[in-house]
Amino acid sequence: MRIATAIAVGWVLGTGAAFAQGVVMQKNLSLVMAKTIAEAAIAECAAKGFNTSAAVVDRAGQLLVALRNEAASIQTVEMARRKAYTARMFRTPTSEFQKRTAADPTLLPQRDVADILALGGGMPIQIGNDFIGGVGSSGSSQEQDEACAKAGIAKVAHLLK
Repeated sequence: MRIATAIAVGWVLGTGAAFAQGVVMQKNLSLVMAKTIAEAAIAECAAKGFNTSAAVVDRAGQLLVALRNEAASIQTVEMARRKAYTARMFRTPTSEFQKRTAADPTLLPQRDVADILALGGGMPIQIGNDFIGGVGSSGSSQEQDEACAKAGIAKVAHLLK
């Protein structure tokens, strides 16, 4: 009887551990937060006289929001998306990615990966050490695009703690 009880207890504990191993808990950007970030990025650039687009991707690099100022040219949407994607995938501002890959010939092929764009204007979005998305801005200078992307994140910084 003891052996049967021990086997049953072991089986229950073992299967419980197996089920627990199959569950992953992650923090994710909400659509509302992504929209707030994109709107703040566009507003920051508009306040400085630039007509831009902003895009926000989730932790997997998938597009959540893309917004274009009505006076921004159409290619800025795709450039903003790719900047957001690059910032998220490499977990660094795209201006830093641009410098790092230009300085080291062994890293230069990273620029050839699909959807990567080595231009300033993309910022990773994170909670602590957890990267949950990226934001990209396009339509002004690279430095200004980065400032606008940072402004988007700053708008929700109190929620990212």
